[in-house]
Amino acid sequence: MNKFSHIDLRVNHLERALPFYEQLLPALGFTRTFHSANWRVFAADGELPSAAYFAITEDPKHQPNQNLVGFWANDREEVDRIAALVQSAGGSITSGPEQLPISPTYYAVYFEDPCGNKYELVHRLN
Repeated sequence: MNKFSHIDLRVNHLERALPFYEQLLPALGFTRTFHSANWRVFAADGELPSAAYFAITEDPKHQPNQNLVGFWANDREEVDRIAALVQSAGGSITSGPEQLPISPTYYAVYFEDPCGNKYELVHRLN
């Protein structure tokens, strides 16, 4: 069993961040939405409540920090495609996409959402 359940993410400006996540999360496989007044929820395939999901809420006092959420990519092309999507959706690339010295097979892009939350998308070449 994959032990991942969900992410409850705070953004300091939902109106600015939501268009970014509406493009990014479906591209990463979070294709179903379950929104409420306070939460925007993007779920992956599978039966709820066991399906992985990514939930976003606004907290005007939220300050991004050095925490980072990492996602797997199926191949190097997906890393490149998501990097382009991040830029067109209003995010910022902070590093890559490139093969990194973490290991000889590590190809990744690091990026931030419009509110400064940090992410990585990685593909192990082997």
